[in-house]
Amino acid sequence: MRLQPQFLSRLIRCGLYFIYPTYAWVTAVICMTLVALCEPMVPALLQPLLDKGFQQDGFPVWLVPVALIGLFGVRGMGMFIGQVAVTKATQTGLLTLRMQMFQRLQDASLNLFRQQNASALGNTLVFEVQIGAQTLVGSIIGTVRDSLTLFALIVYLLYLNWKLSLIVALLIPSVAWLMKVLSKRLYKLTQNTQEATDHLSYAVEETALAHKEIRLHDAQDMQIERFRQRGLSMVRLALKTTVANAGITPLTQLLSAVALSAVISIALLQSHENNMSVGGFAAFVTGMLMLVNPIKHLSEVAGPLTRGLAALERSLDLIHEVPVESGGQFRSDRAKGLIQLHNVSVRYQVDLPLALDGVDLTIEPGQMVALVGSSGSGKTTFANLLPRFVSGYEGEIRLDGISILDWQLTDLRRQIAMVSQTVVVLNDSLAANVALGQIPDREKVMECLLAANLGDYLQSLPQGIDTWVGHNAVSMSGGQRQRLAIARAMYKNAPILILDEATSALDNESERVVQDALQKLQQGRTTLVIAHRLSTIEKADLIVVMDAGRVIEKGTHQSLLNADGVYANMFRLGQSGQSTDMVL
Repeated sequence: MRLQPQFLSRLIRCGLYFIYPTYAWVTAVICMTLVALCEPMVPALLQPLLDKGFQQDGFPVWLVPVALIGLFGVRGMGMFIGQVAVTKATQTGLLTLRMQMFQRLQDASLNLFRQQNASALGNTLVFEVQIGAQTLVGSIIGTVRDSLTLFALIVYLLYLNWKLSLIVALLIPSVAWLMKVLSKRLYKLTQNTQEATDHLSYAVEETALAHKEIRLHDAQDMQIERFRQRGLSMVRLALKTTVANAGITPLTQLLSAVALSAVISIALLQSHENNMSVGGFAAFVTGMLMLVNPIKHLSEVAGPLTRGLAALERSLDLIHEVPVESGGQFRSDRAKGLIQLHNVSVRYQVDLPLALDGVDLTIEPGQMVALVGSSGSGKTTFANLLPRFVSGYEGEIRLDGISILDWQLTDLRRQIAMVSQTVVVLNDSLAANVALGQIPDREKVMECLLAANLGDYLQSLPQGIDTWVGHNAVSMSGGQRQRLAIARAMYKNAPILILDEATSALDNESERVVQDALQKLQQGRTTLVIAHRLSTIEKADLIVVMDAGRVIEKGTHQSLLNADGVYANMFRLGQSGQSTDMVL
């Protein structure tokens, strides 16, 4: 197989992750060479057996089983050790690649998570990289092994009869041409199949995540049809791939049959001239027939090689092509909490209106500032700016007088604890979820859980804080999950708190207890509260009313009521039980 320069460079790019440990590859190459050398020994033993074995003065009979058992014993041992060595190298390289991919997920630009869904990322990091690595390494090892076997057999055939061997040599360029033509087609089909697999997987993820909404809106038939269409797309791609793959083997076998016919015909002519013995002829034909398997394998390597390469290249794109978050050099163990925004605007897409429009605001250390407004007014965007979960803004944002772009990202985010409407729980123990990112202090974990009104839930757990909460804590109620997020924020003990409807999922009694805990937690800290229920923010030092990304009112609760503006109308509607969104 003749590798094109571009294909070879891509192959080397992927293969560099699998070059260690070196001793495993050295062992594998030695074993493959030993196995390849054993292949021509089979026809080599056949020649003296036929020429002399049936004569009375030939060699001792016991030599036959000794030679065969010894030969296949050495060959089998070489195959066994070589396979173990290759698996060691493959799995080591796979772990290295996965670790680099997972590390890139930790510092990748947040745009990655907007462009790709969780299902596609999981499929790439877990399944595609494993299948790709095993397929690619297996194909390369098979190519090397079959090439060594082919070389050993050709050398032996040249030794027996170089004229007949020239006919056999014509097979190699013919097979290489077939592989060159079909490999391009297979690579493109492989890429399309991976994309179709992502779409099919995402359809399943959508159904699992939105199962309530789908049933509520009677959308099951629509989802089934979407899944069927995506499944049909995979069927079509599979058929095209099979057609491309299936054409290689019969064409290779046809070429082999032509060569075999020519060899047998010429060998019969030479036997009439007494140039070849029966044993020599049998050895040559046997050796030639043994060429069929490695040639067949080499002819079929294009398919798995391109599939493995395509799968690994998607993984490498995640490592090398995805931009990482950038930060500054300023560091601080603990910020004072002074937050300043000057003429800040945010637009997520060119064709969309501004999410924030010229916001100017100063939040003094220790202040509690509440953001109120209708859905889509920019409150969540505002809250996500400080930890730099939103990038590409205009204007200037400062923390303690230092631009947040100049802060080192890890130090900046260490200053902030956030409780949002959507609570994510890791598949780990309760203690590990509370002390997220830190080594759990058992006493501190207990204090935070009790302060967040999770004492009753804690008592119901069989292993207390060591209980494994499971994937996304499906056994916890919505209120318990939100209180767990509050306990996590308490444990972090950051100087800045961002509370995005932190008590929205709690009943009245639980809300009262948690509000008391939050008030204690807020002492000496800068707190940013996003609220829909205005009753929870009456004690705020500053209330900011937002609409369409702009600040339209700000002041204390009493001053805004006295102004009798938008906030006052919202408050009166809230008191009467109506939606506060109506006034905006």
